[in-house]
Amino acid sequence: MQKTALVTGGNKGIGLEVTKAFLALNYDVIILARDFKNFELSTHPNVKTIVFDLIQVDAIPALIASLPAIDILINNAGIMYAIPYQNYKNDHINTMLKINLEAPVKLIEEVAKTMLEKGGRIVNNTSIAGQIGHPDIWYGITKAGLINATKSFSKIFEGKIIINAVAPSPVATDMLNTIPQARQEAFLKSVISKRFAQPEEIAKTIVWLSTESPEYINGTVIDINNGSFPR
Repeated sequence: MQKTALVTGGNKGIGLEVTKAFLALNYDVIILARDFKNFELSTHPNVKTIVFDLIQVDAIPALIASLPAIDILINNAGIMYAIPYQNYKNDHINTMLKINLEAPVKLIEEVAKTMLEKGGRIVNNTSIAGQIGHPDIWYGITKAGLINATKSFSKIFEGKIIINAVAPSPVATDMLNTIPQARQEAFLKSVISKRFAQPEEIAKTIVWLSTESPEYINGTVIDINNGSFPR
């Protein structure tokens, strides 16, 4: 039977590479994104695009109820402002909390309603920012929260749903442009290969966790940081 993956932000960056990987495995892919301008796979027969802003957390239950049963959920979408904590306005904080943390948790809650009966997998795209003292404090807070949610839900689901996360260091996507140049240069000095991660490297890990990884890998966060935060 054809399986369905739901990918938030699956129209660009890491999410686009995840979408391509699922299509190569013959999955149906549903993508949630705020827009699909210049999206190269919009006419693909196995792709369904839905314009949706994840800040609308209260609309998520109705959205999921309108879709086919989801076999795999990839919480990939997120935002980062990369501004000093004292310059954060309430709108910045509220938007980041909703998109980076509240929406992924609500999506997990909603897809679990059918996944708990038939099984499924969930992968959350978090960040090294949730593991270290990150300069963008609110971004780090949301990613740390999503890491904690991953671990909590793994216990709640008791193995009926496999849920894991990845925690990449900076990746060569559009989001990289929000990081000040000095921070980029300092980071490059900390990694073994002296380069940023590529989107496809993160995507391969996400797809492996959502399709092939052993079920004993559950409630785990896979670090992808090339030695910049060895543990």
